[in-house]
Amino acid sequence: MFDSATTQVLRPVRPDPPKRRRGRGPWLLVSGLLAVLLGAAVLFAVAPLRHPLPAPEVTRTLPASVVIPGKAPVMPWPATGQAALTVPGVGSLGASGGSRPVPIASVTKVMTAYVILTEHPLKRGEHGPKLTVSAAQAAAYPEEAARGESLVRVVAGAVFTEREALQAVLLPSANNMARILAAWDAGSIEAFVDKMNDTAAALGMKNTTYTDPSGLDPGTVSTAVDQVILAREAMRLPAFAEIVAQKSATLPVAGVVKNYNSLVGRDGVVGIKTGSTDEAGGCLVFAAVVKAGGRKVTVVGAVLGQPGANTPVQLDRVFKATRPLVRAAAAAIALRPVLRAGDQVATVHGPLGAGTTIHAAKDVSVVAWPGMRVRLRVEIPTVPGRLPAGSEHGRVTAATGAGEPVVTALRSGAQLEPPSVWDRILHHR
Repeated sequence: MFDSATTQVLRPVRPDPPKRRRGRGPWLLVSGLLAVLLGAAVLFAVAPLRHPLPAPEVTRTLPASVVIPGKAPVMPWPATGQAALTVPGVGSLGASGGSRPVPIASVTKVMTAYVILTEHPLKRGEHGPKLTVSAAQAAAYPEEAARGESLVRVVAGAVFTEREALQAVLLPSANNMARILAAWDAGSIEAFVDKMNDTAAALGMKNTTYTDPSGLDPGTVSTAVDQVILAREAMRLPAFAEIVAQKSATLPVAGVVKNYNSLVGRDGVVGIKTGSTDEAGGCLVFAAVVKAGGRKVTVVGAVLGQPGANTPVQLDRVFKATRPLVRAAAAAIALRPVLRAGDQVATVHGPLGAGTTIHAAKDVSVVAWPGMRVRLRVEIPTVPGRLPAGSEHGRVTAATGAGEPVVTALRSGAQLEPPSVWDRILHHR
């Protein structure tokens, strides 16, 4: 039995709350955040490196053409008749007297010889095939002589090589040999004249008509400009150029014959052909070699229609009209600079401010005269991201007219380097 006075009431005692352990939750949160930030930074840094760098851009600084400084030369053109002057491969020095077709006398024989040599080519010094003078051709000689024609003596059965026949045509201007050559080549004079006109059309001689192979017929007409076109082409043929530069030759039957062109060997003249009749006056198609900066340059020209009572006077006047033209051309033509080594041709702009220059590796000079326009063509391949200093890269071409171009290499200036990885990251936007 229990004593109520001493009875105790027991109350439940709550246990102490458990001690909290130091958890890793905050550190995980911080480290996770750092990882995210680091990943973002890496992505930010790597992003610009995923894309290839653009190719460097090239900007041309050289003009498309330049004009040779100085006053254009004034040619001493003859007061009468027609004249034209050109430098093959360079350009024309001009013309005078209009473009009306006029008789050209024995200048016609330039086309006769040109057709023969294109049909029957000869090398320098080569004599080529032989042709025999027929009885009929020999029998025509007295009548031809009675008309006062320019001839070489022939007899039936006489044998001429192609070279000898051409010498007879081009030096003493033999009309009879021009006809003999025409029949030998084409079978008849008429068929050969057709060849002459077809050739003139093919060469672009728009104001020229041939009616005979000798030029005796005044119906054969042309212009100074057209004859310069033909002369330029004829002088490309080695045998033609060799023959017209001779002062004399020895032929069968006729013996030694002289070149009617007394300018040959003077003022650099190396041909080409005289002509004179009452209808044509004094005519000359000529070629001369002049020097320009150590180079030999050929000048081709024609002077037609110089007055005179007879052949000696006509030829004397055409020679007097020609010599000033040759000398004036020689004085005007020179090797003239258009670019110097080191002249800038282009600039190169690479990514992130990298860059260099492109310049001429050597001097560029052309045969020209004051007032001429020189075309400048620049060819620069795609520039790589890395280009060492002084690297050959591209070329520049200078040309006048339709002539032979002058080409020189291009070189880089300062070294072109692609931007570093760090630069790419820093400049990424």
